[in-house]
Order: sequence, then C-alpha cells, then structure tokens
Amino acid sequence: MTPRALKTAAVILTAVVLGVLFAAGPAGATPPNIPSASTALSRLNTLTVAAESHGSTYDRSLFPHWITISGACNTREQVLKRDGVGVVVDSSCAPTAGSWYSPYDGATWTSPADVDIDHMVPLAEAWASGAWAWTTAQRQTYANDLGGPELWAVTDNVNQSKGDKDPAEWQPSLTSFRCTYARAWIQVKYYYNLTVDSPEKSALTGMLNTC
Repeated sequence: MTPRALKTAAVILTAVVLGVLFAAGPAGATPPNIPSASTALSRLNTLTVAAESHGSTYDRSLFPHWITISGACNTREQVLKRDGVGVVVDSSCAPTAGSWYSPYDGATWTSPADVDIDHMVPLAEAWASGAWAWTTAQRQTYANDLGGPELWAVTDNVNQSKGDKDPAEWQPSLTSFRCTYARAWIQVKYYYNLTVDSPEKSALTGMLNTC
C-alpha cells in the first residue's frame, strides 16, 4: 500500500471509530422550545414574584392528563415515542421495545415501566402559582402540552423523588443538566404566565449561572 493509500485508510478508520464513539452516547429527543440561557434569564426577570397560594385546594384530578393525542396514543405514549430510541409500539400504542435516556440522572432504560413522564413544572406547583384560577380546559391543555418543554421521559424513582418540588427544593442529580432544567422550567412558567416565589427565583438564577 502506498503512503497516500495508508494515509487515506487511517483517515477512514479514524472517522469510523469516532462515529462509533459518538453513536454510543446518550440519544433521544429533547422537548421543543427550550430558550437560550440569556433569553431564559430575561424571561425569568419578567415573571411576577409572589408567594404560592391555594395549595390546600389542589387535586390532581383538576388537571385531566394522558388524554388521547392521535389514534390510540395518549400523551404518555406520545412522549415515550418522541423521546425514546428504537421505540416499537403495539396496536394500542403501548411500547414493546426501545430505550430511554433520562437527562435528570443520566440513566438509560429499556423497559417503559422504568420511565415516568414528568411535568417539568409539577401540576401542584402550577396550581399554587396561578393555575387555580384557570378553567379545566386550560389545565388539561397544560397537563398534556407537547408543544413546549413541559413533559420529559425520566427515571421513575427520580420523578417520584422530585414530586411537587420547585428548584429551591429539588434539582437534577446530573449537574450538567441543571442549566437546561432551569431554562425549561422558566419557559413553562413564562408561557403560562405563572408566578415564581423568591427562593425559586434565586435557585433558577443560580442554575442559569452554570450554563
């Protein structure tokens, strides 16, 4: 083999190896419409700062969720299809194969039973931040929103650990994701004109500083 051919072969081999390395990394979709850090900060500063209210009257049933989106697919199944890799579903749209990368903790799962669909801004948090005044139809739209960064496929026990907590009380264990988490949280609050309380705003500012 000539020196030129050897050099060409080496370049091809390097490209193949790099392709394998990159392909082996976490894969999957990201929910849409996550603003840049600078835009998120600007939007955070426009939000009304107020103490939460009406928390004692919250009931999850006030937010009709996992409604039918298309054909046999409900909102949960739609997110699993959107955010997974190699997802196969049956005739009722239930996933039978695939893998899901959880950005909150960096884990990858191959069973949909290990994956929850998290509301970025939890339903109870939204209620206490202004959704108590919405109509049921508005709350249904919020609970099934596929157009913004509200719904995330994540590890089930991580979602359960988060519960109804805001960023002053809970942040993802994967610190490299906290910038994205803050940007998504702010976008949801901004889009739906929800309030933030002072500790929440301070926590979000700190998370944006990691961007």
